[in-house]
Amino acid sequence: MKAVLYCRYSSENQREESIEGQIRECMAFAERKGHTVIKSYIDRAISGKKADNRPEFMQMINDSKQKSFDYIIVWKLDRFSRDKYDSVYYKNILKKNGVSVLSATEPIDDSPEGQLMESIFEGFSAYYIKDLSMKISRGMTENTLKCKFNGGALTYGYYIDEDRYFQPDPVKALIVADIFRRYASGERAKSIVASLKAQGIKSNHGKEITYSFITHMLKNRRYLGEYRFRDTLVENAFMPLVEPEVFEKCQRRMSQNKLRPASFKPVEDKYLLTGKIFCGHCGSTMSGVSGTSSTKITHRYYHCHVAHIKKTCGKRRVVKNYIETAVTNIALQVLNDAPILNYIVDNCFEVQLNMSVALPALESRYKQVQFEIDNVMNAIKQGIITPTTKSTLEGLEQEKETLEINIAKEKIERPVISKEQIRLWLCRFSRVDLDDMAQKQQLIDIFVNSVHVYDDKVVVSFNYKDGDKCLTFDEIKEILGKKENADNHTDYRRSPLDAIGDPSATRTRDTLIKSQDSTAFSLQYAKCVCCLK
Repeated sequence: MKAVLYCRYSSENQREESIEGQIRECMAFAERKGHTVIKSYIDRAISGKKADNRPEFMQMINDSKQKSFDYIIVWKLDRFSRDKYDSVYYKNILKKNGVSVLSATEPIDDSPEGQLMESIFEGFSAYYIKDLSMKISRGMTENTLKCKFNGGALTYGYYIDEDRYFQPDPVKALIVADIFRRYASGERAKSIVASLKAQGIKSNHGKEITYSFITHMLKNRRYLGEYRFRDTLVENAFMPLVEPEVFEKCQRRMSQNKLRPASFKPVEDKYLLTGKIFCGHCGSTMSGVSGTSSTKITHRYYHCHVAHIKKTCGKRRVVKNYIETAVTNIALQVLNDAPILNYIVDNCFEVQLNMSVALPALESRYKQVQFEIDNVMNAIKQGIITPTTKSTLEGLEQEKETLEINIAKEKIERPVISKEQIRLWLCRFSRVDLDDMAQKQQLIDIFVNSVHVYDDKVVVSFNYKDGDKCLTFDEIKEILGKKENADNHTDYRRSPLDAIGDPSATRTRDTLIKSQDSTAFSLQYAKCVCCLK
């Protein structure tokens, strides 16, 4: 099988050796697996938080469309992406192109437990980004308290001196004061823009002055000498360019001229089972569809793609809220089943222990070196001393010291997540707020692998071995009880198969289905990973 390598080191860890080490381990992994490496994609000194900022990564994703390689080998999963959404999104694209992502140091099998552990690893990667962000935030807060420049776009009218303090620009400071004075006296912002353009005045980036440039300037309290970073505010941090009375007069005038904000349409309900729900008749994906009835009520369903488009499948639609609520409740029942929860915890813990390739190899070599050192020492005690004895012993001692360092580093970089930590994280989902769509989506993404809907039953497959649950619609109605959903006016006492035919001739929405990606449950994990620390 053909493979490519993707290597990256972050801007906060700018060492070229990082790339060399990654390539060496990835090449060794490819050789063990019998894969032929045809190309390497390398991003240097670039953060893994956002994929679209990495040119080599985006080129690799684009090249995958040509189907010239089967695998992407990375040193660790966080080299591929540290952003949970990007990881799921781009792996889904790669899967459509027939490409899989392999980790050289975290080999994860295709078992449900392996997939769950992959989500935990990606969650810890996202946690690392958040932790790093907090550290950076603390440093920027200290800079703010010291009134030093924190970086970013420079405020027009100031320059930064050698000690990184704000100083008024001799020319631009006068322009700022004039703009505030003119607007406060009643001149329109468009008129001010036109006069500045006529004078050839440019922004800090050498671009023409625009209306938004003026309105942003008029709202900027930094011209009063205020310096703010998040919740930290320092007054009189540097010389103000505008008097408080003039600034407040400008604010009042802007408030009076402010147009009434446009009303936004409510966001359409999200189809929580997108990519995970399939027709029990033909196996095709079921897509979300909606329509408005004559009573102006919007009805939402899941409809077999083949039945809806090709008309060759007889599967009828199921009510969206009915099936989503059923799957959510079944998932919660699983989490509240102590034997199943213990089984998942034990298997995740065991899968984790089997993932490290480097550590067992290092420990094995360490034992061998120690054995060889003991043999040399025994020979010396028996008086068997040759010219190479000393050099051999020194070489073995040096290798032993190197192995001890590498073993310690391996244990630090890949800490073992205890059973208690895994259980604590899993138990958080038993307290999901069923009125919170985001929490329900998180529960489904992480634990539900697939949902197959038949005419009389639903089969839900969870992300653990033999994790299939089959319930009839009568059993589901018993679980849900006799309640009516106010949003979609769905009566659960009715069969979900009563919805035959479109509510109106015109369908208002037909969502597109992404292909099933078993790693999709990692999407929301980072929100809960803090409980593992």
